Amino acid sequence: MGGPFREPDEKIVMNTLVQINPVLRTTTSTGRIAREIGILAQDRGWKSYLAYSRGRDGVICCPSGTSIPVGSRLDTAWHGLVTRLADRHGLASKRATVDFVRTLESLRPDIVHIHNIHGYFLNYPLLFEYLSKSGAHVVWTLHDTWAFTGHCYSFEAVPCAKWKTGCGNCSQKRAFPTSWFIDRSAENFRDKRAAFTSVPENKMTFVTVSEWLRGQLKESFLSGYDCRVIHNGIDTDVFAPVENAPAAERLGINGRKVILGVASIWSKEKGLDDFLQMASLLNKDEVIVLVGVNDARGFPPNIIAVPRTADASELAELYSLADAFVNLTWQDNYPTVNLEAISCGTPVVTYRTGGSIESVTPETGAIVDRGDISGALAEVRRIEASGKSRFRPVCREYALGHFDRKDRFSDYFKLYNELINR
Repeated sequence: MGGPFREPDEKIVMNTLVQINPVLRTTTSTGRIAREIGILAQDRGWKSYLAYSRGRDGVICCPSGTSIPVGSRLDTAWHGLVTRLADRHGLASKRATVDFVRTLESLRPDIVHIHNIHGYFLNYPLLFEYLSKSGAHVVWTLHDTWAFTGHCYSFEAVPCAKWKTGCGNCSQKRAFPTSWFIDRSAENFRDKRAAFTSVPENKMTFVTVSEWLRGQLKESFLSGYDCRVIHNGIDTDVFAPVENAPAAERLGINGRKVILGVASIWSKEKGLDDFLQMASLLNKDEVIVLVGVNDARGFPPNIIAVPRTADASELAELYSLADAFVNLTWQDNYPTVNLEAISCGTPVVTYRTGGSIESVTPETGAIVDRGDISGALAEVRRIEASGKSRFRPVCREYALGHFDRKDRFSDYFKLYNELINR
């Protein structure tokens, strides 16, 4: 009689999602991902919360859900000092974590989605003591390898395999999260294993951003957990081909072939030394453009340095200007710069490093062995000789079919619903 029957006190059940990441700034990839998953959660009728470090980001109002600032600037500074002096990253911030756990207990989330917790703001044993007993489903997206090593977030460039059996005598003690004096990597390894494996295997699912990273996880102490691969996505509307990019005149390209490299912070591991060597092999009609360089002292004249930019439209113009995008990284999981270049119609030449190869096909670029600078340049010249017009439509079509961020975020909700409906 006039519609579906409902008891007077019947309530519509809304699922609750809490995401955890040190930062919410959209200039960071993880902050952007967390925000946009939060927007999608709200669009699908979920309650959405985002927990982050007050000491890193201050107080941020987030349109993609209710933001939960954790800790303070003083607490973050203390956590950093404990890390530097005692190599005990993730083991400070006790009061901040106790307060955050109380918030979680009041929210009673269905899904707790961790992005990063190595950000000077949480005590992981206290957090996982709660998670192991809460009944919530934990989804943990790994953007690096910190979760299963005694110290480092990446071991590929070293290389190191101690994380498979237990760490100690760490060769990357001075790498993030930096310890100045003490090496407690063996103890950290044991502490992480105890905390992270305390969650029942049917209550925690890992997501890796590349097949390569899943392979590493399956050789770690986390191998007993289910692991899915959800590649990162990008805004394919913003990263699209730009015709007659005006940056060519501004940068003084003067008709030369453009080899482009992009990094937020350049280092030996990101391939800076390799680009400097490549410059000595260039012809007069070729030039390297490196984006993300703040100090170009000592660079040869055939490398044009461009400061770091957070303007996606400016990056799209630079990607479109290039004849080839070259990624000479020695350690990486699934670099979004490859996706952005391909989406702008520019083929990618990359080292056979980690998950960097997973976005490149024979039609959208080429793969060479790490350190093979002359081989990378040969592939660039093959692309130049074929003409970029041959690659542009194929690259663009591939990007639209594989890199759209909306598709990747939907993959997370398929996983959420699968877990809740078990």
